Amino acid sequence: MSDFAAIKDDLILRLKRATPGMRVTREGPDGIELTSDWIHPSKPGQPTWFGGVRQGKAYVSYHLMPVYTHPALLETISPALKKRMQGKSCFNFKVANAGLFDELEALTREGAALYATT
Repeated sequence: MSDFAAIKDDLILRLKRATPGMRVTREGPDGIELTSDWIHPSKPGQPTWFGGVRQGKAYVSYHLMPVYTHPALLETISPALKKRMQGKSCFNFKVANAGLFDELEALTREGAALYATT
């Protein structure tokens, strides 16, 4: 069995490192959520949910809204990272994978830059 807590902690560290300036809206033992200063397109005056990490019973989820709002970001991801996608903006992990985590951190940094300029 994988150590989900260690995976969650690693992904949270990478998420925070790739998103300077984002606001932590929730953080606890099961994960973290961030919002950006990018104003929500259908909710004027409200910040947009950027993403987060959540530890579940079967895997650790890494949510990254920029891949939904800016789908061109997905054009350059590896097939291995694409395989970890569930839905439109979530990546699930049962085991640690430094290479995929590095790629996800870089993708997160790109998404954060887009949200900073939009």
